[in-house]
Amino acid sequence: MNITSIYKFYAEGFKTMTIGRILWLIILLKLFIMFFILKLFFFPAFLKGKTDLEKQEYVGNELIQRASDEQTDKQ
Repeated sequence: MNITSIYKFYAEGFKTMTIGRILWLIILLKLFIMFFILKLFFFPAFLKGKTDLEKQEYVGNELIQRASDEQTDKQ
């Protein structure tokens, strides 16, 4: 078995699908919504337009603050 025979096997399988095509379309649509649409609305770019030094300071401060918040929550 080489790569071309494996490719032909899967290509033939996808060509003969009926319901599977619809399911793959639904899966791809869901992935598009999850990775592109939700990113635009729920994950804004905080670091866009900042210099490397500003990015380093921001990330460092966030990590320190979150670590200290976790310690106060445990007490």
